Amino acid sequence: MRYFIQFSYFGKAYHGWQNQPNALTVQEVLEKALSTLLRQKVEVVGAGRTDTGVHAKEMFAHFDFNEIEDLEELVYRLNAFLPEDIAVQQICRMSQEVHARFDAHERTYEYWVFQKKNPFYADSAHFVKYPLDLKAMNQAASLLLEHSDFECFSKSNTDVKTYICDVRHAKWEEKEDRLVFTITADRFLRNMVRAVVGTLLDVGVGKMAPEEIHTIIASKNRSEAGVSVPAKGLYLTKVLYPNEIFDEQK
Repeated sequence: MRYFIQFSYFGKAYHGWQNQPNALTVQEVLEKALSTLLRQKVEVVGAGRTDTGVHAKEMFAHFDFNEIEDLEELVYRLNAFLPEDIAVQQICRMSQEVHARFDAHERTYEYWVFQKKNPFYADSAHFVKYPLDLKAMNQAASLLLEHSDFECFSKSNTDVKTYICDVRHAKWEEKEDRLVFTITADRFLRNMVRAVVGTLLDVGVGKMAPEEIHTIIASKNRSEAGVSVPAKGLYLTKVLYPNEIFDEQK
């Protein structure tokens, strides 16, 4: 039987989501907790990858197991077993054909920037001391929607088959005492959001004009884009699935 698990995590202590040798990951910790509580090896498949230090306010994964009678009890026991920086919101039964990664058709990230010293953002946002032109940054962000090939923002030497992404929303907003960049697409390349933010911040401090985004994207060259901003300010905030897959929920 297939189960979907919804959870969140603060990524400071982890080398990203996906299992890797000699490094602690969220997937490893979650699999170990499930395997311990269910007394059988459990492997989970995530909705996507997050890099080292990146956070997730909403993440999904699936795993296969025999009939679990009380899912609410399992959620309770998992949260008691897991470290404080990982929390499970719910577990539900799904059709065997539903896939946490391949059925997700939209993902949303936020990037947080703060401009006045604030100890509460030291591990959760990126500090920029220079004045930023928010209007210019949003002008540049809107131009992202006119393109589909984002190789210039991808980490070098990745094993992806295509650099095509359908970016559907990209905007900066002032929210309380921070600036928040929100971007939504069907998929993202490794390091893409952090490279996009770094480029938009270059626009914000006047290093480049907003329309230079076109030239950077056309170059398909990572060195033409801005530097990648720190991972600590990046949050996966939404993973969207077709409504019909939840109609098949068991």
